[in-house]
Amino acid sequence: MALQKLTPITLLSLLAAASLIGGGSSAGVISTYWGQNGNEGSLADACSSGNYGIINIAFLVAFGNGQTPVLNLAGHCDPPTPNSCIRFADQIKTCQRLGIKVLLSLGGGVGTYTLSSADDARQVANFLWNTFLGGQSSSRPFGNAVLDGIDFDIELGTNQHWDVLARALRGFSGGRKVLLSAAPQCPFPDAKLDTAIRTGLFDYVWVQFYNNPPCQFSGNGASLKSAWNTWTSMPAGKIFLGLPASPDAAGSGFVPANVVISQILPDIKRSPKYGGVMLWSRFHDRGFSSAIKSSV
Repeated sequence: MALQKLTPITLLSLLAAASLIGGGSSAGVISTYWGQNGNEGSLADACSSGNYGIINIAFLVAFGNGQTPVLNLAGHCDPPTPNSCIRFADQIKTCQRLGIKVLLSLGGGVGTYTLSSADDARQVANFLWNTFLGGQSSSRPFGNAVLDGIDFDIELGTNQHWDVLARALRGFSGGRKVLLSAAPQCPFPDAKLDTAIRTGLFDYVWVQFYNNPPCQFSGNGASLKSAWNTWTSMPAGKIFLGLPASPDAAGSGFVPANVVISQILPDIKRSPKYGGVMLWSRFHDRGFSSAIKSSV
């Protein structure tokens, strides 16, 4: 599907994004995932909506263990084809000018990713730095656009060496810090990322409170709030409430916007670790972020 042309940035969009990023100490932002459905509009469309403060480009679905890394962006472009995705360079820069952080997400629910050793993790870090961050490579899918960081959405494989990858990424210096985020499941501790998150290096942790009945919202929300309190004890920058953006975005765990506003946010926002809400995904976000953003 052909992508829409770059949407002009209006003063309204600038003001909306500024309010998302620069609110008071208790203000949060909305993050989302973009890249897994060609019908979700362009990256520039997502950023100019004024609804998001952080966008994860999803996913790098294969990497590690000596295999050739594979970037999958569904119908948006064909990464193996030279310059197929280069048009997103300007869109990434547009988002960043608005103050929106743009990260590359590793993993997802399908793929062949794994880290076979500590040295393998460091090699993957070098690849990410040179291909998407502040390094140099002859093969950069997004050209000279420099992403703000790396998101760990690790749902497959083992729990080994993700902490090494995090340390290696944070060790790069190119004028700005490499932001790190993680998307663990809400059962605590997370089966894949616990050791990595405990390094204390992650700026954002968006906990998936869906497809996990023991800790997703039900009834009075006691199970979710109990899990939230446990997660906010972790050594991380900000913790986010991860939710499906529509009933069809996940197998279970959808919570109507009015319930999120009235029954969940007032309690979880009391935590100094509260960072906002993560929504899966941009494609499924058909008004949900607009409904909750003034309360986030």
